[in-house]
Amino acid sequence: MGLLLAVVALFGGSLTVAPQTAAAAPPDYTGDPVHYWNDVLLDVFRQQEGADGAPGRLARAAAMMNAAIWDGESSYRKRWHTMRYRPYINATYYDAWSEGPGEEERIIGRTAYNVLLHLFPDQAYYLDNKFTERFGTQPTDFDLLDITVVGDMVRQIESARSGDGSDADQRYSADGVPGAWRATSYPDMPDPGCRQDSQAVTPAWGQVRPFAIPGGSAFRPATPGLYGDYATLLASDAYAEQVEVVRRLGAKDSTERTTDQTAAAWFWAHDLDGTYKPPGQLLQHTKEVAQQEGLSTYGNARLFALVSLALADASIAAWDVKYRTPIDLWRPVSAIREGGLDPAWQPLSADRDGNAVNPCFPAWTSGHATFAGAWAGIMKRYFGTDTIQITLTSEDPHAPVKRRTFSSFSAAARENADSRVWLGVHYPWDSTDGLRVGDDVASYVIANTLQRIPS
Repeated sequence: MGLLLAVVALFGGSLTVAPQTAAAAPPDYTGDPVHYWNDVLLDVFRQQEGADGAPGRLARAAAMMNAAIWDGESSYRKRWHTMRYRPYINATYYDAWSEGPGEEERIIGRTAYNVLLHLFPDQAYYLDNKFTERFGTQPTDFDLLDITVVGDMVRQIESARSGDGSDADQRYSADGVPGAWRATSYPDMPDPGCRQDSQAVTPAWGQVRPFAIPGGSAFRPATPGLYGDYATLLASDAYAEQVEVVRRLGAKDSTERTTDQTAAAWFWAHDLDGTYKPPGQLLQHTKEVAQQEGLSTYGNARLFALVSLALADASIAAWDVKYRTPIDLWRPVSAIREGGLDPAWQPLSADRDGNAVNPCFPAWTSGHATFAGAWAGIMKRYFGTDTIQITLTSEDPHAPVKRRTFSSFSAAARENADSRVWLGVHYPWDSTDGLRVGDDVASYVIANTLQRIPS
C-alpha cells in the first residue's frame, strides 16, 4: 500500500484508489490499443447529453486523450531508440528497469484511462471495467510504468489545458434584429433545448486556447464580415439565393431533395444524444481508414493525435465565426419563417420522435463542415494522397444507409458539409466556409506539430 500511495502522490491525486475486488486475469490485447481506447472514448461520448455533449467539449477531450497517448507512445519509442516524430509536449526517457510484458500496451492504456477519468469522473465504473477487460487487472493495481512514464503524460496534458477557457460559463445575449440568431423553438415546432436565446450552446468556445493554431480567429473567413451588418446582408441577392436553396432542398417535405441526398443528410447528422456526435463519427472514420491501410500502433497513435488536435482547433475556429464575428446568422428556419417565405416551414432535421429540431447556436459557419475539412485535411496530408477509396459508417438512428463509399477524403468531407443544407439547418456558404476553415486548421496542425525528426 505504501508504494501505491506514492504513485498516487506522484500523480497529484489524479489517480483514484479503489478496493481491489477481483483476482488478476490474463490480459486481452486483441486489436490495436489506440483503437481500443478510442472506442472507449466514443462510448463515453454517447453518454454525454446537452451542453456536456457539445462538439467542442468532445473534440477537446479527444485531443487531450490522443495527445497524451502520442506522448506516451513517443516515450516508449524513445526508450527503444525508435522515435521518428516529435512528441506533442514531451517524451519522457525512462531507464530499462523491469517493466515486464505488454509495456507499450500498458503505457497507452494507463495513460488513456487516467486522462479519461480526469475528464469524465462520472464514467469511472465504465472506465474501470474497460481497463480490466483489456488488462485483466484493476487500474489501481501497482504498475511501475505509472512512476516512470504514465504520471508524466497525464500531468503534462492536464497542466497544458488548465485554464484554457473551456469551463467559461457565459450566457448568450442575442443581437435581437432580423438576421441575428435566436432560439428556434416555435409553437408548432417546440424544442425545449432551444426555447430561449440564453440557451445558445458554448458561446465562449471561440475564445478557448487552441491546441496548435495561433488563435480561434487565425483562419476566420471573410464572408461573415463582408456585409458589415445584418440589414446589408439581408438586402443582398446572395443571401436571398442562399435561403432559397435551403428552403427547397432542406425542407422536411421537400420534393426536390433526392433520395440519396436524404440518405446522406442522415448519414452525417449525429446531432442526437446517444450517438458519438460529429467528432466521434470522424474518429470512427479515422479508425476505419487506419485499419484499411494497415497502420502500426505508432502510426495509429500519430494519426489519431493529429486528427484529434485538428478537430479540437476546428471547433474553436468554427465557434469563433459563429459568435465572435459581426453577424451571428440565424438558422434557415428563422430566415424562412420570419422572413415571410413560409411560416410553416420545417427542416428535415428531427429528434428521435420525428419532431423538427435545430442546433442551438448560430448557423455561420457549419461545425460539421469545419470538422469535415479538418479531418480530410489531415487524412490526405498524412497519407500523401487524397484519392484513396474509403467506406465509412454511421450510427445515426435516422440513417437509412449505414455505409457509404467515397473516392477520396475530400469527397467525403464535401458530402458531410453539403448534408447540412439537405438537413435544412445550414446555408451553402456555411458549408463552403467551414470546409475552408477546417482545411486551413489541418494544414497548420500538420505543418507545426508531431513533425518528423531529421535523421
